[in-house]
Amino acid sequence: MTSLPLSISPVFPVFLQGLVLSLGLIVAIGAQNAFVLRQGLRREHVGSVVLFCALADAVLITAGVLGMAQALGRHPALALAMALAGAAFLAWYGWQALLRARRASQLTASQDGAGLSHGAALAQAAAFTLLNPHVYLDTVLLVGSIGAQQPAGLQSWFVAGASIASLSWFAALGFGARWLAPLFAQPRAWQVLDGLIGATMWLLALLLVRHALQSV
Repeated sequence: MTSLPLSISPVFPVFLQGLVLSLGLIVAIGAQNAFVLRQGLRREHVGSVVLFCALADAVLITAGVLGMAQALGRHPALALAMALAGAAFLAWYGWQALLRARRASQLTASQDGAGLSHGAALAQAAAFTLLNPHVYLDTVLLVGSIGAQQPAGLQSWFVAGASIASLSWFAALGFGARWLAPLFAQPRAWQVLDGLIGATMWLLALLLVRHALQSV
């Protein structure tokens, strides 16, 4: 079997880290996901809503990585502080996911109510996406700071992984709503999912601490 060139071998781990981190943060019971699921159940402007949510995440992720890369490049000590702070946040986020795994919860979206025009659907998607303060903490600050600490030539792969995760999730939620809704309505499914997210976030936190210590 032919081995991959050394110049290509680091790409997949960085891409995978962006993919897993983004999925861990975006897969949750929240207003934005419930709205996308509702539109999918109603089969109403699904493509536009999915595309808007995915593009918004991609823009925020890219802005976060580029902005944080410039800041961390000028202040090396800040890179260590942000890495440790990011690891602490991931550990806390993972712990919260494990706590949620102990409680029964579900994601439901009703098909009742008046239909939305195309403009109204996009306006609501924008509100659920951009008016949520957590999107700036998670997507811009956390994902941006972790992506910015990747080697300069691999940062784009991290952004690609994170963006593809967002697009895949929203597309599955919107276009697969009729098949996924019964699953998401089962508390047990979310308990298992939260358990996996918690373990993944702890693993990423450990990797981030190791990377930070190696850079000292």
